[in-house]
Amino acid sequence: MGTLNSIFLYLVQTAISLYLLIVFLRFLLQAVKADFYNPISQFIVKATNPAVIPMRKIVPGVGGYDMASLLLAFLLQMLAIATLVIIKYQAMPGAQLLLVGGFFGLLGLALNTLYIALIIMVIVSWVAPGSNQPAIYLIYQITEPFIAPIRKVIPPMGGLDFSVLVLLIGMHVIRIALYDSAAALGVLGVAPWLS
Repeated sequence: MGTLNSIFLYLVQTAISLYLLIVFLRFLLQAVKADFYNPISQFIVKATNPAVIPMRKIVPGVGGYDMASLLLAFLLQMLAIATLVIIKYQAMPGAQLLLVGGFFGLLGLALNTLYIALIIMVIVSWVAPGSNQPAIYLIYQITEPFIAPIRKVIPPMGGLDFSVLVLLIGMHVIRIALYDSAAALGVLGVAPWLS
């Protein structure tokens, strides 16, 4: 693959990945019932409305979950895979590669998003505890539904909260299983969020 193709692939993949992240965050924020009036939530909604609103006419919500956003994220993941295969390998990807790679890519994105949010929460708890920045509050709303059940089993001891550590270990175990499964199915190289 030539230098120009590599640059083009990088730019296209970056654009798709950034929008995919925003669309997935829209789904996640609604799933955890985050503050809709937060300025970051408002940005995410406005950035994704042009694509999500038409999809809602076809794909309704289910059980309070925005399935149109989730489907759009899945389609964007498949578009990223198709772009990679077409530009890098000069081949048309098969339906199985797109579907399985899209599924694993979306799971990898979910794990990476939660992992980064948890790391930010840990750093903020050391550097600026009690901060009420809109971004920090949103990250708290994303992570708390995953931490709270663990905290019920393992309460804070001596002022130390081990629930985040337990969650990070559990996520790493899931990531290893996903990585090995994706490798066994031959989609590891095209599911960028699992790399």
